[in-house]
Formats: sequence, C-alpha cells, structure tokens
Amino acid sequence: MIRVENVNKFFGDVHVLKDVNLTVEEGEKLVIIGPSGSGKSTLIRCMNYLEEPTSGKVYIDDVELTHKNKTEMARKCSSMVFQQFNLYPHMTVLGNLTLAPIKLQGVPKEKAIEDAYGYLERVGLRHKADAYPQNLSGGQQQRVAIARALATKQKIILFDEPTSALDPEMVQEVLDVMVELSKENITMICVTHEMGFARQVADRVIFMDGGTIIESGTPDHFFENPQNERTKSFLSKILR
Repeated sequence: MIRVENVNKFFGDVHVLKDVNLTVEEGEKLVIIGPSGSGKSTLIRCMNYLEEPTSGKVYIDDVELTHKNKTEMARKCSSMVFQQFNLYPHMTVLGNLTLAPIKLQGVPKEKAIEDAYGYLERVGLRHKADAYPQNLSGGQQQRVAIARALATKQKIILFDEPTSALDPEMVQEVLDVMVELSKENITMICVTHEMGFARQVADRVIFMDGGTIIESGTPDHFFENPQNERTKSFLSKILR
C-alpha cells in the first residue's frame, strides 16, 4: 500500500531523514516509536507529501507521489489526524466532517451529512454535531478529527502523535476509538509514545532514531526481546 524508497529529507543543513526504506502492506497497523527529533513525524508527513522528500521516492498503491499529483493522491488514498486536531474553528462539527466529501470528492450533500452522523456515532459524538470545536474538550476534538478522517473513506489513515496534545485523562477516550478502528481493514500508520496502544494494536513496530529506522518487528519482539542496544535503552526509559 505504501512504499518508501531511499528517502532523505533536509531542513536547511539538518539531515532529518537518512536513506529511509519502508514498505507498509494493505490493512497493516504500523506504529512508529522513537525519541523526539528522530524523524518520525517527518517520515509520516512524507507519506502524503505534506513534506516533500529532498530525495528518494514514495509510492501509494504503486503510484509514485510527485509534486504534481500529491493533492489528487491525497484525496484518493489517505487522510491524516494531527497532534493539534486542525479542525476548522468557524465550522460546526458536522461542517468539518462534510466539507471534504462535498467539496473535494463530489459527494451529494445529503449523503455526506448522513455519513457524517454515522461516523460521529462511531466516535460517540453524534450529539455534538452542531457544536463548534472551541466548545469541545481536547479529547472530543480529536475524536471529531478521527471521524473526519473516516468520512473521506480513504484506505490509509496517518496518525501523527494523536494523543500528545491531550490531558492524560482524555488520552484513553481517543485510544479507545483507535483500537476499535484497528479492527477494520484500514491501513493505519501511527506515530505515538503510547506503548500500551502499540502493544495492543500494532502488527509491526518500528523504532527510529537519528533519522533512520533502527529496528523493526512485532510488538512481542519489541517489548519482550529487542535486539538493538539503542532500542533497549529507549524502551527501558519509556517503560519504567
């Protein structure tokens, strides 16, 4: 579903991604972990060309992403859930969910509204359809953001540290929605520090540090028998 080949990314003189290679299968649940500044978020943003690689190639469904086709491919293939929710503050919850299907995908308004109510039901927020984002808690806003991603009916959902901006008491309500979502045949790629979520949901975990993939394996491999010393050091601190 996604193939990353020899991707490098520079921000000025800073070499953020260094010859990264990665393949993600259709329906796979991939969790990316690592310390801050390791390149995790940059990698996931390169997967939908929110960040354009300095060199290397990214393929979605065997189609190479380019500067020219990135908008079309994003509409067709992937949606993203951000750290800071990125909801439109001047639009209601329902408006946030129906905007892309109507404007970008040509879904009839009545159908888009019907679908939006269904996705809000799934994240437990149907009763907030007419609310504005500023009147929701952080956890509710992030659940709306997930419902918005679902409303575009894409094959791939990218999650960039979806719980990092939340108060601890709100984290679980978002993770619960993501756990339920993981049971479906959606390709999910999640950058997170939530190790319990990784253990429960991931088909595969990759550990990044210094702009490279240091280690890759199943959750059992990572949390029971990591091989790389840098991985062991990171996990020993984060799993205390």
